[in-house]
Amino acid sequence: MEISQFIGYILAVFVGMTLGMLGSGGSILSVPILVYVMGIEPTLATAYSLFVIGTTSLVGGIHKAKQKLVDFYKVVLFGIPAILSVFVTRKILVPRIPDIIFSTEQFTLTKSDMIMVVFAFVMIFASVRMIKPLKEKIMVEDVQLNYFKIALMGMLIGLISGFVGAGGGFLIVPTLLFFANTPMKMAVGTSLFIVSAQSLIGFLGDIMSNQIIDWKLLEYFTLASIIGILIGNFIAKRVDDIKLKTGFGWFVLTMGFYIIIRELFVS
Repeated sequence: MEISQFIGYILAVFVGMTLGMLGSGGSILSVPILVYVMGIEPTLATAYSLFVIGTTSLVGGIHKAKQKLVDFYKVVLFGIPAILSVFVTRKILVPRIPDIIFSTEQFTLTKSDMIMVVFAFVMIFASVRMIKPLKEKIMVEDVQLNYFKIALMGMLIGLISGFVGAGGGFLIVPTLLFFANTPMKMAVGTSLFIVSAQSLIGFLGDIMSNQIIDWKLLEYFTLASIIGILIGNFIAKRVDDIKLKTGFGWFVLTMGFYIIIRELFVS
């Protein structure tokens, strides 16, 4: 085993820990680890990330379900449009993006560059959400759900998640809070199941697009991430999640700007 792979597997534990402690953010670490540490091509790394985050989130979601912190009605309501959107994105949209997006004598923007830059902007957006934690919304009983808005948000989040290989928990949780009248703890548990479903279906789109998968690497990385989410669930009960999320947000913000500089300005 190469030293870079070994380091990548160790870092995969932190991917799971992030999901366990925060209920989101795992993909924000998994894609950069796969690309910059393990040397995986960005398009393939986004596919691997979907499998890792999908499987790890399923383990976390089952744990939350045992605590009765999952609203399965909203999993279906929000999840179906998100799943359809992420599958179409991975099966049809991503494979059709040309390898060279834009080129001049001084600058060339490749498909891989664009994916990483878009991912960096998603990281920056997510970091702002983490640095300014969401306040618990006051629940109002018997509020009529806006099914159109929920479906539209599901499709949009599925598109973003499919393109950059992110689970999208940092977008799903606010949507469940403010569009689906869901309490915070219930939103986190529900989000894990939605993330799991849309990520694994998105990965299926990659398999059907004849992506060559290194299953051994993927299995080891996923196993390390699952160990991490179990550790993260344990730590979450003993650490102030607000301070944790804020600190992680600043780290993600820094990484987002690092990726933009590396991809666009460093040859």
